[in-house]
Amino acid sequence: MEQQPHARASSSTASGKPQDSGVLTREDFDGGPVSIDEVDTGLFLGNLTAATHMETLRSFKITHILTLDSVPLPQHILEASFLTTKYIQIADMPREDILQHLEGCVDFISAALAQQGNVLVHCYFGVSRSSSTVIAYMMKRHNLDFLPAYELVKAKRRFVQPNAGFVSQLKLFRRMGCKIDPNCQRYKIHRLRLAGEQMRKAKILPQSFHSVVRPDPDITRENPEPIVFRCRRCRRVLASKSHVLEHKPRDRPPQEVVPKEKEEAAGQGQSQDQAENPSGPRMLEQLAERIRQSSLGSPGHEGTPNYCRSILFVEPISWMHRIMLNTQGRLYCPKCEQKLGNFSWINACKCPCGETMTPAFYLIPSKVELSKAVQNVQTTV
Repeated sequence: MEQQPHARASSSTASGKPQDSGVLTREDFDGGPVSIDEVDTGLFLGNLTAATHMETLRSFKITHILTLDSVPLPQHILEASFLTTKYIQIADMPREDILQHLEGCVDFISAALAQQGNVLVHCYFGVSRSSSTVIAYMMKRHNLDFLPAYELVKAKRRFVQPNAGFVSQLKLFRRMGCKIDPNCQRYKIHRLRLAGEQMRKAKILPQSFHSVVRPDPDITRENPEPIVFRCRRCRRVLASKSHVLEHKPRDRPPQEVVPKEKEEAAGQGQSQDQAENPSGPRMLEQLAERIRQSSLGSPGHEGTPNYCRSILFVEPISWMHRIMLNTQGRLYCPKCEQKLGNFSWINACKCPCGETMTPAFYLIPSKVELSKAVQNVQTTV
């Protein structure tokens, strides 16, 4: 439907506001004339002016309004008897987490249309936040990738343009099957980066991000994973296979990034057990490598088996006691207190292969060992 300029929002600038303050506020901007377009049957995309213009709402027989803005709609709109509303507080910034809201917004739109209602999705200008939500709905409704869904919406409303951060999150939403998949590695990294931004600002991990810190696999006994990483010295379980954040090596010469740890590993040489029994550990290492290759390269594992093994990036885990109160530091085994690696919420860690990870929680491969839940095999070798 073509854009229909019916009315213009009135200015609400306070009369007593100094004219030379040099600070722009929301009241300094006008939402413009009414702008509303029908993107799909019963689904409308528009601006704030359309959502607050009662004549427009009645004209288009709007029954549901989905608002994505920094402030909610005026009270007289929210209290209108013929309207059902949903409000998402979000700014139009690339680092805003719109992904966490997409599934709920899509469900709201779907439920409204299933009731034969008409839905208006809007933000301030109807360009980025609201269009991102409508694109998410179109991806799920019509089983489309991001670009075809974007082009479909743009054909109906020519000036839609999600910001770059929202585009990345929409692509991730599609990759996860248009729902939140907490086991998706890219989603885990997305959440970690958001948590890192909060740590940069507050220097402490907010409670809303405590879920990014995974339970200690040595304590959690319900449905234990068969493949784990243990401390090489005391054999305490440190991480499960699902905690590992895999990465592929960059196509360039390796770069040294943790020389101190490598020197320590080289100086250590063989452990006392290896010196006493050179054949047993060699067989165990071969078994562990077979387990590693078969598990990480299995069809159920995300991606391809061509992963880098130089650094073991993992999710933050609850035994890493210092991570919630410090932006960076070292990781020590909670049992024998051997240094295992490092972490940083705010700085990038570069693997020797050239790949970087931010935030980064990594274990030094020489300090841990891969283990399968076949303890008898390891004991008798």
